[in-house]
This record gives sequence, structure tokens and C-alpha cells, in this order.
Amino acid sequence: MQNIILLGYMGAGKTSVGKALARRLGLSFYDLDFFIEERFRRKVADIFAERGEEGFRKIEYNMLHEVAEFEDIVLALGGGTPCFFDNMDYVNQKGITVFMNASPEIIVKHLKISHNVRPLLQQKQGQELLDHIAHHMAERMDYYRKAQYEINVDTLDSFEKIDQLVDHILELTGAAEEK
Repeated sequence: MQNIILLGYMGAGKTSVGKALARRLGLSFYDLDFFIEERFRRKVADIFAERGEEGFRKIEYNMLHEVAEFEDIVLALGGGTPCFFDNMDYVNQKGITVFMNASPEIIVKHLKISHNVRPLLQQKQGQELLDHIAHHMAERMDYYRKAQYEINVDTLDSFEKIDQLVDHILELTGAAEEK
């Protein structure tokens, strides 16, 4: 079984889908941001505040290279992870990569119900938030589109839809047959 690595913009649902996918396949689930927080015993937002984005991205790179060496896992990357260093090429070598693509409007909706602090979005709301996300996503799209598979997650609004998306990922990637 190859690792399955989920990527996409923050708030796309990588953690929710990743947990359900791992449960279905009987694999361990890792969220890269949570992995970093456990290792450093600090919130990602605090690491960002203390070390800046560049400092955080170096930590993220090192932790990615550690967790992606695990076998038979489902891994959810941070929204910016694919866009730095050689991270996207690296994860494409380490497993099946799936880009979870959502519209900026859906991202805003997901972020409003999320309890996570998003350092890159603090102090933004309304149209300014939507415009920022749309611009930021456009900048990152070339990296995201290097994934082996792309799925639309604009309808990810219930547990039933999460299960349907897991079915779609399994069908698309052939991961269910490998088990």
C-alpha cells in the first residue's frame, strides 16, 4: 500500500477527509501541522509569530521529510507545504497525491466554522478575506496541480459527503484494491 497524501488550500477539508480515508483503509492518519505542533509543543500560529514564515517553512520541510518516510499512512499537508522547496516533487515520490480543490467561497465558508487560527488570514474578513484567498490560491495553483489526482470538494458539507468523497478517492487512486 502506498501512502496517500492530501493537499490543497487551508480549509479544503484535508483533515476531515484524511481521517475518514485512514479509518476506511485501516491506516494511521497524520496531519502535518498537528505533527509539527506535537513535536515542538507549540501551535503553528505561535511558531509563525516567533520565527516568521521562512522559519516555519524550514521546520515544515524537515517534519515533512520525517513523516513522509512512514509507511502505510494517510497524510494531510498544510496549505502552503507544496509551494516551498522541492516539497511537491518529494511527496509525489512518497505516495499517491490528491489535490482537494475547493472554490474560494467554499474555503471562506469552511474557515468560518473552523476553530483553527490561520496566521496568514488574521485580520481579514468579508470581501477582503475572499479576495485574499482567491489571489493566494491562484498563486499556489501551479504547485497544487502537480498532484497525481485532483478532486473537487465544493460539496463537502456533511459526513455523508465525506464518505462519498472517500469512495471517490479510493476509486480514483485504486487504493482500495491495494489493501
